[in-house]
Amino acid sequence: MAGASKDKLYYQLSPLIGSSTLFVPVDTRDYMRYVMTRDEAEALIDSIPNIEPAICNDNRFNHVDAFYKDLFKVHTCETLVSIVKGLRARLSGKKNRSSRAEATMRRAKDILHGELAVALEMEVEDVEGYIIHRLTKG
Repeated sequence: MAGASKDKLYYQLSPLIGSSTLFVPVDTRDYMRYVMTRDEAEALIDSIPNIEPAICNDNRFNHVDAFYKDLFKVHTCETLVSIVKGLRARLSGKKNRSSRAEATMRRAKDILHGELAVALEMEVEDVEGYIIHRLTKG
C-alpha cells in the first residue's frame, strides 16, 4: 500500500457492498463493530414502529447538520432508523426540500440497508421492500 508505514499492521477490508478496499491500522481508535445476525436484523425491523424519530427542533442549518452528524457517531442501527424517521418527518409536506437533509437521509438508509442486506443475505435493493412486507404482514 503506497504511502503506508511499513512498521504498522493493517486490516485489509473488502466491503460486501461497493468495490473499494479499505486499509485500517490494527491499532486504530476508529469504531468498528460486528455485523448483526439475521435474528438481530429481524428484531430491529420488528422494532421500527417503536423507535422514536430523531427530530432537531432548531431550524438553523448548522445546528441541524451538527445534530445529525452527532447521531451518526452513535454507530447503531436503531439510531440510523431514528435519523431516517426524523428526516422523513422533517421533509414531509415541504415544498422546498433541503438537498442536505435528503442526502443525510439517503446516507443513513444506505448504511442501514447495507447492513441489513448482509445480515439477511439479500440484495440491498430488496431490503426496503422486505421491511415494508415484514411490518405490514402482521
